[in-house]
Amino acid sequence: MGASAGDVGTMRIAHLIETDGPGGAERVVTSLATGLQAAGAWNVAFLPADGEGWLARELQGSGVAVEHVRLERPVSPAFARGLRRAFARHRIDVAHSHEFTMAVYGSVAAWRAGIPHVITMHGGSYYAARLRRRLALRAAIGLSRRTVTVSNVLAGRLARDLWLPRSRITVLPNGVRGVPRVGSTLREELRLEGADRLLVSVGNLYPVKGHRDLIDALALLGRRHPTLHLAIAGRGELAEDLAGRARRLGVDDRVHLLGLRSDVAAVLGAADVFVLPSRSEGLPLALLEAMFAARPIVATDVGEVAVALDHGQAGVLVEPGRPEALAAALHGLLRDPGRARELGERAARRAAAEYDVSLMVRRYAAAYEEARGRR
Repeated sequence: MGASAGDVGTMRIAHLIETDGPGGAERVVTSLATGLQAAGAWNVAFLPADGEGWLARELQGSGVAVEHVRLERPVSPAFARGLRRAFARHRIDVAHSHEFTMAVYGSVAAWRAGIPHVITMHGGSYYAARLRRRLALRAAIGLSRRTVTVSNVLAGRLARDLWLPRSRITVLPNGVRGVPRVGSTLREELRLEGADRLLVSVGNLYPVKGHRDLIDALALLGRRHPTLHLAIAGRGELAEDLAGRARRLGVDDRVHLLGLRSDVAAVLGAADVFVLPSRSEGLPLALLEAMFAARPIVATDVGEVAVALDHGQAGVLVEPGRPEALAAALHGLLRDPGRARELGERAARRAAAEYDVSLMVRRYAAAYEEARGRR
């Protein structure tokens, strides 16, 4: 996997994803397509016609073409035929599908078009609840030249769920663009005083992200850290539930739900500690961004998080689903600013060495080249 992104040359690549909101998988598609485009490849993104439009807006001005597609029903041979015709029209060399639905349809369309197909699975095992879905994904993998997950934990789970040899699955870590540390007005926005401390978490407001545990941990820290605040950047179904939980625990004046933010670097820049309280993950981009921002990190030991944080050398790891463990780890960093600063600097060095977006683009470029050479 030592190829450079330049090895893609004049390759024509299709990227397929069934959603286009501001989530992790969508952000990976944006970074990958634009990075490959800058390296000389031609890219087209197949996006849902009835989606939010976020991903298409992110791709504007990048040179990446966008084609909107519509899946009318869960099982649609016509949809696969339409993709095959689109691959032929665009003279696609490699098709790359993200997550379950496009993995299934993209693999069939690519097989019929006679071009190699790559699958990336980013997160949860929602496909595993129904046998029909497991069989469909297993068949898609059989039609594809390479199957990728973003973490070793996900790779093992996928292999078990689909009765596959672990060797059939490759792990390619996510990457993000390192940005310079920036100034932040978030503390002024939240009207924090000089002595106030601020925890920051970034992630959509879904149960799996563990924000309830984090609010519980804040309440547990109330006596020892009465001026500690928590800001959560993200949107989702639990916004009202989290606000209600904060009220019941008496910390609503110190919990700030920021909603979806476009200035994540500035949000991170205001943090005394970044917290990832998830109960399940692959390799979350928010964690990598916090590492690049040199923030001290407390994170649950899920997915590839321990690997990213060098097994505790670049951040504090705690067991998921345990607010008391989160509270203890946060207390330890808040009372030891020297250790917190050292962990943040280690995280930044590790991010630059292992998780820069250019590394992700090069790894996928090599995977595409290998897929084109395999039968």
